[in-house]
Amino acid sequence: MDSTLDCLALAGLAVAAFVLLTGCANMVLMALLWLLYLSLVNVGQIWWVLRWESQLLETGFLGIFLCPLWSLSRLPQGSPPSRIVIWSFRWLIFRIMLGAGLIKIRGDRCWRELTCMDYHYETQPVPNPLSYFMHRSPWWFHRLETLVNHFVELLVPFFLLLGRRMSILHGLLQILFQVLLIISGNLSFLNWLTMVPSLACFDDASLGLLFGSRLRERAARLQRPGEEGRRISLGSCVRRLLNVSLGLLITYLSIPVILNLLSSRQVMNSSFNPLRIVNTYGAFGSITKERTEVILQGTSSLDPNDPTAVWEEFEFKCKPGDLRRRPCLISPYHYRLDWLMWFAAFQTYEQNEWIIHLAGKLLAQEEETLSLLATNPFAGRDPPRWVRGEHFRYKFSQPWGKHASDGKWWIRKRIGPYFPPVSLQGLRKFFEDRNWPYPVKD
Repeated sequence: MDSTLDCLALAGLAVAAFVLLTGCANMVLMALLWLLYLSLVNVGQIWWVLRWESQLLETGFLGIFLCPLWSLSRLPQGSPPSRIVIWSFRWLIFRIMLGAGLIKIRGDRCWRELTCMDYHYETQPVPNPLSYFMHRSPWWFHRLETLVNHFVELLVPFFLLLGRRMSILHGLLQILFQVLLIISGNLSFLNWLTMVPSLACFDDASLGLLFGSRLRERAARLQRPGEEGRRISLGSCVRRLLNVSLGLLITYLSIPVILNLLSSRQVMNSSFNPLRIVNTYGAFGSITKERTEVILQGTSSLDPNDPTAVWEEFEFKCKPGDLRRRPCLISPYHYRLDWLMWFAAFQTYEQNEWIIHLAGKLLAQEEETLSLLATNPFAGRDPPRWVRGEHFRYKFSQPWGKHASDGKWWIRKRIGPYFPPVSLQGLRKFFEDRNWPYPVKD
C-alpha cells in the first residue's frame, strides 16, 4: 500500500511539475491530476478530512475546463475560457466566503458578540510568530477585526452580482483578506488556494496590466479569428459540449448546497456527492477559549508508576510543546499530524484511537513514524518501555514579561493524564482487534 501511495504522489508531482515549468496544460493532464488527488483523498481517511482537500478537488475539477482539449500550446488558438467556467469559479468563491460567514453567525456566540478574536490567535491549530503578538492587541482592535471578517465574508461576496467594477473590488478584497490570514497563522495551503477562484473576478483589461505589451498584443490577435478560425474544429466542438455539460452539472449539484446555506442547521466542509465537485464550506464556526495540548512522553523505567521514573517528551515539528521553541512559520506547507493532535487535544483518546496507534509506533521506534517528529529523545538508545499522553493547558507568555525574558513563548499547566501509560506488549490485543499491523521494533 505504501508503495502504491508513493507512486500516485510521484505521478502527480511529475505531471504538476511539467505544467508548472512549461506553462502547458490540457484537459487530459488536468483531469489526470484531479483523479490522482481524488484517489489519495478517498483512501486517506482521517488524514485527508480537512476542508482544503475538498476545496482543492473542486478547484482542480474546474481547472480542467480552463484548458484546451488536447493542445499543449501555452496560448492556444481559439480556446478562450468559457463564461460558464469563469462563473463556476465565481460561484465557488461565493460559497466559500458566504458559508464561512454564515457558520460563524449561526455558531459560536462570540462571533455575534465580536469577542472571538480575543482567543483565536492563541487557540488556532498552529500559531505562527506574529500570532504571539497579535493575541496581545487591544480589545478594540479585536472587535474591529471581527467586524471586518463579517464584512468580507457576509457582504463582499454579493459584490459579484453588481457589475464589473464591484467584481474586481471583490477579488481585491478577498485576496487581501487571504494575505492577512496567511500572515497571522499557519492554515496550510488553504488561504493560498482560496485566492485561485478570486482571480476569476478580474477580466482581461484589469489583468493585462500585469503582463508585457507583446504578450497582450499576442493574446489580442488570438481573440480575432481569421479565415482558419471561422472553421470550428472537432476539439472546439467537444470542448463547448463539455463546458455546457459542466454548467448543467454544477447547477444540479448546487441545489443541496444552496439549501444547506439557507438552513439554520448548516453543515460546513461536507460534500453531497462522492466526487466532491460542489461542496459546502465554512471555518471556525466555534472558537475554543483555551488551548490544550497532548504531550507524548516515553520512559525506560520498568514501572511507569514509579515516582522516580524519568519521562521524556517527543517533540513535534510545529505544534506547541517545548515552551522555549518559537512558533513555526510553515504556510503553505501542511503538517497533518500536528493538526490532528490539535483536534485530539479537545477530545478524548477514545474518540481518536489513532493516537494509541501512534503510541505503539513510538514504542517500536518505527523510522517512518519518527520522521514525522522534530525530536526523538530515545534516538541512539533502547526504545522506551512505556509511552503516555499528558494533557496540558497552554497560554502565550506576556511579551517582554518575566516568562518571555526567560525565553519562553508559552506557559503551561498540567490538566491531567490524556491516556495512561501503554507498553508494546500491552497493545497487542488492541492492534489485533482493529486488524492493525502490530509494530515491530526496528
